[in-house]
Amino acid sequence: MTALDLVIKQRRRDLGGFEVGRVLPFAKRRMVGPFIFFDRMGPVEFAPGIPNDVDVRPHPHIGLSTVTYLFQGEIMHRDSVGSQQPIRPGEVNWMTAGRGITHSERFERARREGGSMDGIQAWVALPQSDEEGDPAFAHHSADDLPVFEQHGIWGRLIAGEAFGYRARVKTHSPMFYIHWELSGGARVQLPADYPERAIYVAKGRIEVEGKSFEQGEMLVFVPGQPVTVNALQPSVVMALGGEPVGQRFIEWNFVSSSRERIEQAKADWRAGRMKLPDFDSKEFIPLPSDPAPPANPMS
Repeated sequence: MTALDLVIKQRRRDLGGFEVGRVLPFAKRRMVGPFIFFDRMGPVEFAPGIPNDVDVRPHPHIGLSTVTYLFQGEIMHRDSVGSQQPIRPGEVNWMTAGRGITHSERFERARREGGSMDGIQAWVALPQSDEEGDPAFAHHSADDLPVFEQHGIWGRLIAGEAFGYRARVKTHSPMFYIHWELSGGARVQLPADYPERAIYVAKGRIEVEGKSFEQGEMLVFVPGQPVTVNALQPSVVMALGGEPVGQRFIEWNFVSSSRERIEQAKADWRAGRMKLPDFDSKEFIPLPSDPAPPANPMS
């Protein structure tokens, strides 16, 4: 019996200054465990002096946690609970929206100096019991995360539990999220104790069940079957999954178990009832269907 359920090829999208590879949500697979959104940011090479409109201006979220993880570059995060934190390769920014948070993501170092930017932004849906909880932000340095290495395999546990390790990142449901770097010929086993699992090939080429897969593809697996990943060349693989949290609706930057709650969040943002980031409150992203914003978004 095959362990492979589905292969998702990333869809490239221009965000105005750089491209992302959208993987989740997908028409045939909306979520993997609690993961409801998965974007590859870049890779892109910025020249010094990039325009401000490349930045992601302040915008809102509800009902989810965002996890930003970089391979290269730096992003400055600011949010409405008072956080101001640059994120660099190997670090984790874990922002929990709960009942509502706003934040911005700006490429200030690249604007000054130029340079590469490459990473993953994922959204993790919150259990219903936590959807209306307090918003929060946590930053973890690379040294704060478990690392394991053997037989041509290097791995970092970004969040959750796997292989007897547990990351210090606070999560709200059982899950795992791993960054693997594999030498050519290295073989790894996917954690078997989660019902929903997937891997994303960030770099290189791998083999699973005698078939080869390359950069930009996500492989989703059936429950209960062993999965072995063989690196056909030096490769970077992200492994993710966990326990499902139930059906979720997603619209723009909002995630909820209730369509009505999303409509309320849209109305709140449109009316200026959601606080902007403490250190970044002069502009914002309007709802996609809304007209151009007024000069003062909170008026």
